[in-house]
Amino acid sequence: MTTLDHDLKLDHFQFSVDEEGVATVLLDRQGEAMNTLSPELADDLGSIIERCETDDGIRAIVLGSAKPDNFLAGADIRWLQTVDSADTAVEMLAVAHEGFSRLERLHREHGKPVVAAIHGPCLGGGLELALACGMRIASNDEKATQLGQPEIQLGIIPGAGGTQRLPRLIGVAAGLDLILTGRSVRPRSARKMGLVDEIVPRELLMDVARRRALEAIGAEPEEAGGFAKVKSWLSPSHLQQLALEDNAMGRRVLFSKAEEKMLEQTKGNYPAPAAALRAVRVGIEQGIEAGYVAELEEFRGLITSPEAEALRSIFFATQELKRDRGVDSDAPERAVAKIGIIGGGLMGGGIAAVNTTRARTSSRIKEVDHDGAGRGLAYVRKVLDGQVKRRRMKPHQADRAMQLVTATTDYRGFADVDLVIEAVFEDLDLKQSVLRDVEAATPEHAIFASNTSSIPITDIAAAASRPDQVIGMHYFSPVEKMPLLEIIVTEDTADWVTATCVAVGKAQGKTVIVVNDGTGFYTTRILAPYAGEVMHLLAEGASVESIDNAMVSWGFPVGPITLSDEVGIDVGAKIAKIMEQAFGERMQAPAQFTNLIDDDRKGRKNGRGFYTYEDGKKGDVDTSVYAVLGVSGSGDVAEAEIQDRLALQFINEAARCLEEGILRSARDGDIGAIMGLGFPPFRGGPFMYVDQVGADTVVARMRELEDAHGARFAPAQILVDAAENGTKFRAK
Repeated sequence: MTTLDHDLKLDHFQFSVDEEGVATVLLDRQGEAMNTLSPELADDLGSIIERCETDDGIRAIVLGSAKPDNFLAGADIRWLQTVDSADTAVEMLAVAHEGFSRLERLHREHGKPVVAAIHGPCLGGGLELALACGMRIASNDEKATQLGQPEIQLGIIPGAGGTQRLPRLIGVAAGLDLILTGRSVRPRSARKMGLVDEIVPRELLMDVARRRALEAIGAEPEEAGGFAKVKSWLSPSHLQQLALEDNAMGRRVLFSKAEEKMLEQTKGNYPAPAAALRAVRVGIEQGIEAGYVAELEEFRGLITSPEAEALRSIFFATQELKRDRGVDSDAPERAVAKIGIIGGGLMGGGIAAVNTTRARTSSRIKEVDHDGAGRGLAYVRKVLDGQVKRRRMKPHQADRAMQLVTATTDYRGFADVDLVIEAVFEDLDLKQSVLRDVEAATPEHAIFASNTSSIPITDIAAAASRPDQVIGMHYFSPVEKMPLLEIIVTEDTADWVTATCVAVGKAQGKTVIVVNDGTGFYTTRILAPYAGEVMHLLAEGASVESIDNAMVSWGFPVGPITLSDEVGIDVGAKIAKIMEQAFGERMQAPAQFTNLIDDDRKGRKNGRGFYTYEDGKKGDVDTSVYAVLGVSGSGDVAEAEIQDRLALQFINEAARCLEEGILRSARDGDIGAIMGLGFPPFRGGPFMYVDQVGADTVVARMRELEDAHGARFAPAQILVDAAENGTKFRAK
């Protein structure tokens, strides 16, 4: 019989003790859907541990959660936002350190084993809490349960013992992998690496955890870790441990390789991974107590850093966007049971794939011929097979999902669609023709969405009989991987249409921003002057490598010239012409750009671009491109000059979009730039960057560039105003 203990006054836990002396402790943060670590929760935990230490009637402890699908999802990020000094944060973490150490000592010093029963997210501080337990039992729910230390993604490191306990439990190499990447693992992987001792069906989780806790009473602490910790002496993981982790020379090699890989990925722009690596190394080489001290000191240096502030701003912005319906009115979204897709290429096939894998919505692809229809279906099948390979789906689930997608060469099957997304070539006449055909073939309530990347939606809607039901849904390639969806609304677009499309995008797994109509909308527009400035730099003698390397060093995932080859030089030329017509001289690229088109250089797709390609693989710079452009490629332009000119063109155009009302908020501008175009996350987006550097500094540099290179560098008035008034675009 289990009885609730009413002597403990707890707000955030349920506490009970059964007749065999097993205390069941369930996390249940009051007033919250999910458990997160906060000072209040830490206070309750301290009271529980004290009771377990002093009550002789308690023989073992099972630590679980009262929430239906959540163990402990890490620290309360809202609390982190209120931290006004590094000392305050470290004081809080010191309390957590002491609490988790006392929990760990319950078995060693008091003979009371502690078993964590994990279902749902067990992340960050949640995993650190579980690591302090003697055994971890997890549910086998591969969808709900995940374990990891994602702190690095917020610009900080595990601060409650994670950098010390995790490498000791699963090995230094595996521990570094989880800590430095921030990735999480599912139950089977966690069991394989020894992170959890056992996985069981969710229904049996608490019973098994209780049984294991009883079995561990009287055992030596090191024996209570379960069979997951027993390694074969001939297993690859144990041999690696002997070779690298259990001797000084091997550890030097391991840490050296880890640092090399980390710097290759971060380019030194993210301080948190380097700090985590140092903390782990101190603990391994000098002992766990020294490691705890190092962990807190490294955390102290990160918590108020600009990188951490920027990464936290992204987290909060994405959380806010999950709740944002894209409209100011209360117009309700409508149900979308079937989506028609015009075009089965990379974009159309990708849209059908996310409908199927994420939204679980029926898709009907229309192509011009049977070969095109077949390619669209094959693309979806390829994505589903990838899900199976990564164990996100079982084979029978993928087969069932595939049944949601059909294809046709005419408009049969479109009579009952709720939403049609066209993904045809970037041509206004073609898109208007498709719009007219779609309106004739679909019901009155059907929404027409264009996946155009640059043509104003208002121009497309000019051919509509239902202009209030025309909208833009701008996806990014590859659709199944890129997180952003940019929804474009016109003055006529009905609020229910916007709200419906936002809901569809979220169901597809996208982070959605809603922008107002205009040539290039937001993402294509801010990319245009950035790409145009590349041509100016080439004309002045900068080399292809120096431009790409400079912007990768600044934080972009790929350089702008590599991006041009990937997107297609011909596609860029079409968009450049549209942008120049709309915005005039400041978007005008140097005349040499047309030489690339005349020389049939389209980039990767035809193997002729700025770089060489062999069997589809990118090689070195194709030096013949300099002769085509009539430039030297001498590389005489300094890296800092390249970075300033390209980054500030990007940022200035983002500011113009906010000034002109294309953007609804600076928040949306930051998320759109990061998730759609690869703007460096550690800089927080163009508006966060201006806030951190200072609008006055940005404007002053732009004035210098304007004097040197002309009016295209004239700062947006909104930046000038911010510089004069000392205002910021993003509130903390």
